[in-house]
This record gives sequence, C-alpha cells and structure tokens, in this order.
Amino acid sequence: MTKQVAVILAGCGVFDGSEIYETTLTLLRLDQLGIGYRCFAPDIEQHHVVNHLTQEDSPDEHRNVLVESARLARGDVSPLTELAADEFDAVIVPGGFGVAKNLSDFASAGDSMEVLESFKEVLSGFREDAKPIGLICIAPVLATRLLGDGIAVTVGNDPGISGAISAMGGLHRSCSVEDIVVDLEHRVVTTPAYMLATRISEAATGIFKLVDRIDEMMG
Repeated sequence: MTKQVAVILAGCGVFDGSEIYETTLTLLRLDQLGIGYRCFAPDIEQHHVVNHLTQEDSPDEHRNVLVESARLARGDVSPLTELAADEFDAVIVPGGFGVAKNLSDFASAGDSMEVLESFKEVLSGFREDAKPIGLICIAPVLATRLLGDGIAVTVGNDPGISGAISAMGGLHRSCSVEDIVVDLEHRVVTTPAYMLATRISEAATGIFKLVDRIDEMMG
C-alpha cells in the first residue's frame, strides 16, 4: 500500500498563511517519491489579512484559513478535525507566518505562546504512534508545545527564535538552509527553508532532504 502523509496548512501566503513555495516543494517531493498525501487546515478565521504587495495589514478584510488553504491545495483540502493519525504514516507542517498566527499565537506571544487546540490534538496522535513529524521554516517553534520538552529542532540560526525555543524547553541546533536536523528519539525532522533561503533552489534542497528522511523513517 502507498505511504500516506498528512500536510497541515495555515492559509495561503507567507505573511498571513502557509508559505507557498515551501508547501509546493513539499508536495512536489512527496509526489516524486510516489508518496500519497492529503492536505488539512483548521476551519477558523485568519488572525488577520496582509496585503502581500505592500506587506501592510488589511484590517477591514476577513478570511477563513480553510478557504484560503484551498487556494494553495487547488481545492483539495479537508478540515483539520477530519485528520486521523491512524490513517497516515507521517505528517508535515510547512512554514509561513500563518503557523505563528493561525496555528498558534507565537507571533504575538513568543515563548508564552499557545497552540490551536485542534492542531495539538491531531499531532498528539502522531506522537503517540511514533510516526515521523516534519516541521519546516518557523514551524519547529511549535515542537515543545505540540510534542513535549527536549526535542532537537532548527530554525537555522536566528538568535531570537532559537532563544524562544530554548525558553520553552526545546533544543535548538544551528543548521544551514540546505540541511536538516533529525531528532531520532522523538521522530522529528526540521529544516530552515525560508528562515534562511534567498532562492527557491536553496529552500528546495533542504525541504527535499526533509521529505526524503521522512520517507526513510516511514520504512
């Protein structure tokens, strides 16, 4: 039977949703390896909407995370509440500010952040079954809140964010854009992607390595 990976999205667009290149590269590599995937997103209102041309808030505009994620997934996305860990072999969370605004409140709360409860419940199933978990770009900041203390992750070399990870009980490892950090004990794989990338090809190298390692860990 074909391996199956759940991909969790947080909207559409780097400043208020999921990072589009990171998501696309993840789905591309899964497909290249012959791995099946299904996208999920929470059916909630976005924290806010950002005009990606000016990078300014659009306070009078309101969008839904699931509806926006459908733009990125070509309409093929399901509510996060329908994600059952026992139907998948692994889970991957691309980055983008939506991770820090919609899946959590890290963007405003820092190391005092809370994670969306439905997201936490879903990830706990993968943790309990020791299934591989891939976290890309800013998503590794969620590791301790989702999975517990003492997990080695990377966001590259950002001192502020790595400090927040340490303050929450995580273990940050510096990493180049084209590499990954693997915590074998906790079955977590992370890569910096656009925390460091200046070109899509740089992000692709690390993301492809992450997906390849997830593939190996699925067995």
